[in-house]
Amino acid sequence: MARPRTDIQPRIVRAARSRFLAEGVDGASLRNIAADAGTNVGMVFYYFPTKDDLFLAVVEDVYAKLLGDLSACLTGDVPVRERLTKALRRLASASDDELEVVRLVAREALLSGERFGRVLSRARRGHVPLFLAALEDGVRRGEIDASVPLPLLFVTTLGVGGLPQLLRRAAGDAPPFSLLPAGDALVEASVEMLFRAIGPRTRAAPARVARRAPGAAGPRKPRRR
Repeated sequence: MARPRTDIQPRIVRAARSRFLAEGVDGASLRNIAADAGTNVGMVFYYFPTKDDLFLAVVEDVYAKLLGDLSACLTGDVPVRERLTKALRRLASASDDELEVVRLVAREALLSGERFGRVLSRARRGHVPLFLAALEDGVRRGEIDASVPLPLLFVTTLGVGGLPQLLRRAAGDAPPFSLLPAGDALVEASVEMLFRAIGPRTRAAPARVARRAPGAAGPRKPRRR
């Protein structure tokens, strides 16, 4: 039974992901991708006019699902710490497909300024506003230090909170990341460190000045000779 025409596009995307991971975006042949997908190169160009369009489709194939999950985690009328904890748990449970695409994006974004710009543009319309909105809500609620600029709060949240989850999943048993706790234990530790950095400041108690009791002699002044 012939495959329906409508599944050509996802077949091309799956084939491209395998080739891009193995050979890089620039090194992968569109003809080989078409052959792997069981179609011809004309159909590849029909759906994806440029190779960068195909690269972004590979990213979007897993990013859309992740973005939907992060949106569910980061929205709602619950404490922001709880929302961020849920989002980090989602990152800690990233699938193998998601981790592969993260590696692909990290590699290709360094090699091509054009690809980096397009991935960044997608992020600005995706997870970036979700995290920024949650952090801004935390500032309004008094859960987060209002003196820290919002962009710095965002970078700190991803660096201290999110990055360890992805590194731990991607590294597996490779040291030194294998020494990190896994799963919820790492999430809880990351959230604790994160809120030490961005949580509300507590004012130090003023130093107490010792008072002399009534009638007590004060310190003796040195005699002049």
